[in-house]
Amino acid sequence: MTKSAFNKRLKELFEEHNKLIKRKNVRLPKTNGVFYRYKYPVLTAEHTPLFWRFDLNYETNPYLMERMGINAAFNAGAMEFNGKIVLAVRVEGADRKSFIAIAESPNGIDNFKFWDYPVKMPETDNPDTNVYDMRLVKHEDGWIYGIFCTERKDPDAPPTDTSAAVAQAGIARTKDLINWERLPDLKTKSPQQRNVVLHPEFVEGKYAFYTRPQDGFITTGTGGGIGWGLTESIENPVIEEEKIIDERVYHTIKEVKNGLGPAPIKTEKGWLQLAHGVRNTAAGLRYVLYLFLTDLKDPSKVIAKPGGYFIAPKGEERIGDVSNVVFSNGWVKKDNGDVLIYYASSDTRMHVAYSTVDRLLDYVMNTPEDGLRSAECVRQRYELIDKNLQIMKKLKI
Repeated sequence: MTKSAFNKRLKELFEEHNKLIKRKNVRLPKTNGVFYRYKYPVLTAEHTPLFWRFDLNYETNPYLMERMGINAAFNAGAMEFNGKIVLAVRVEGADRKSFIAIAESPNGIDNFKFWDYPVKMPETDNPDTNVYDMRLVKHEDGWIYGIFCTERKDPDAPPTDTSAAVAQAGIARTKDLINWERLPDLKTKSPQQRNVVLHPEFVEGKYAFYTRPQDGFITTGTGGGIGWGLTESIENPVIEEEKIIDERVYHTIKEVKNGLGPAPIKTEKGWLQLAHGVRNTAAGLRYVLYLFLTDLKDPSKVIAKPGGYFIAPKGEERIGDVSNVVFSNGWVKKDNGDVLIYYASSDTRMHVAYSTVDRLLDYVMNTPEDGLRSAECVRQRYELIDKNLQIMKKLKI
């Protein structure tokens, strides 16, 4: 490629990229009354900066090749920061390594742009092999915390097993999302931890964590669901006792495993909790999102839990590196009561859904719980049908 052709193609690449970044998103009119989807993903691998992927120097890359490819952008923490919506995105390179990068948008719906540099996360004395799925939490102690999964090779695995891993909850804090202080990993009595979330307020004067105890990297084993535990110190985070507050249940959307998503939203009715549930199917595991409500004074006490899923993968959301999956670890409640829910689909891309605190509370508090048996679910539906047929008769529909 000549230098003039190189420069021409380079200009085209930046024009195409800018067009993608500035594309206006469109709220889809079809809704179930609880939330609205949007037409386009808010972030994909193609949204990452070109200068992360290409060597832009003609002398060292005359064919303008991608030197360091990006495979996916997904599983993002979220918050408002300096008047904008920011996402702490899990970016996965072509080499399979994940890292955290900040992307910001003026409205949280479109025009997301990555900051120039990914997060340079400090390591502990036991270096991470992989870090991902960060929850951003503004804590009442004044710090912004990032709670994320830190993955390392299982030291007890036989030499021939090069996939066995150990997952724990990494903890870091910051004031500006650029300079991070790494704290020790959370210690619990569970062999492994994933999907750990820091509660945004002190409870009984202590730091409170939602946990997901499990025996193995993939399988939960004796881990019973979403846990809860307190620690005296964030600089030496040790949970001596975990209790399960939202258990796994046979033949439900959370029969295989479940875990909390982002930190909960505080409302006058209680703490809104967003979680993911996993079930078995003939085609493999299926991940969906669900909601529940916990007590305002005791966040470990569940007071409302609608049956079924809140968001499930739909259309192209079902296709990706790990198909039939939606996962969320970030949402934002705005001052006017709007809620932007950020969810990834199939471990590949990021989406946004729109709702409000009032809608979500109505859904959580007035939707029947899971009947757990077919006969009970039919009884619930009969009750709804009878009520609606009377209304339809009065309205002559």
